[in-house]
Amino acid sequence: MGAERQKAHAAAAALGYVESGMTLGLGSGSTAEIFLRLLGERIKDGLDVRGVPTSQRTAEVARENGVPLIEVDHVDHLAVTIDGADEVDGRFQLIKGGGACLLREKIIAHASDLMVVMVDESKLVDTLGKFPLPVEVDPFGFSLTAKQIYDALKKAGVAAPDVQLRRKGDGLAPLITDGGHYILDCACSAIPDAALADRYLKEIPGVVEHGLFLGLARVVIVGEDNEARVMEL
Repeated sequence: MGAERQKAHAAAAALGYVESGMTLGLGSGSTAEIFLRLLGERIKDGLDVRGVPTSQRTAEVARENGVPLIEVDHVDHLAVTIDGADEVDGRFQLIKGGGACLLREKIIAHASDLMVVMVDESKLVDTLGKFPLPVEVDPFGFSLTAKQIYDALKKAGVAAPDVQLRRKGDGLAPLITDGGHYILDCACSAIPDAALADRYLKEIPGVVEHGLFLGLARVVIVGEDNEARVMEL
């Protein structure tokens, strides 16, 4: 119950970055869905915004809450993206992708003037890596790509990465992202140099995108039990 309360406080505080006339990037995940419900209430009261969803699930929740949507190909930039994260460090570096939406989330974040991240206190870390790093890969030759990802993470200083294919709930078939890709989850324990890991992962042909979001978030809202703490770079 504490985490849910913290998420709700963070989502409510994120509304402070939304103004009428904006086109918003709408993130994915449990905290983002709370934000969408609150945003829908504001729209009923007259707030005039439209959103670009980062996943099919986000689009469904947005429609359920009366949030107008626009196709991503009909915008050239976004005012603000409001999203969650799986981990946040003191430099506002993120791990995202627990919900398998990292590619679209990163595309939208890069196209935005501002990225606002909402988290509960459990997502704050000193060093990224306790949460497994998701890497979105092309299905073709994914086992070869997995070996190269392992080597890249080792080269970046990760002591003993464990790279595993993410599977559906039945544990048998691979999980397929909205973009038709696989996810490789990389248990790292700690990523001592996120920028170096980012660089090496980008050099692998089979990697479509990875879950390290560096230099994107400028506002982090931490939900606490009774309020939200807003931090800005």
